[in-house]
Amino acid sequence: MARRVAVRGIIIREGKLLCVRLKPYKGSLRSAGGMYWCLPGGGLEDNEPLLAGIEREMLEETGITPAVGDLLYVQQFIHGDNEYLEFFFHVTNAADYAQVDLSKTTHGEKELAEIAFIDPAAVRILPDFLATEPLTTIAGSHQPPKIISRF
Repeated sequence: MARRVAVRGIIIREGKLLCVRLKPYKGSLRSAGGMYWCLPGGGLEDNEPLLAGIEREMLEETGITPAVGDLLYVQQFIHGDNEYLEFFFHVTNAADYAQVDLSKTTHGEKELAEIAFIDPAAVRILPDFLATEPLTTIAGSHQPPKIISRF
């Protein structure tokens, strides 16, 4: 079983989350479920530190350098023949993401169908736990990260 390590940014603005709709990609979770909303981010490169990875992924997809705050969640799950380990970081400069222009990014137009602030209570966002977690409260609390294991 292969392990994929990913980093994701939690950006909260006016009670909504910055989310992306990924374009389908053969061999990934994208191909299984078609287009869906999720948090921006992606897989780490070989030997890449977590913080360098979240900064690179956010910059590639949005064109905006993130102000990375606390690690809020760690999620581990299995899908198909792969194990996924995801690290969710609070990105504190939410106002900078109010107007993302995908045409000014290195990967945005290639990988993303859409980017927007979404209400997690009104629209299904993956992972599912985002709809029930008190994200606004947790984001500023400096609590240890919550571990979510789905096996």
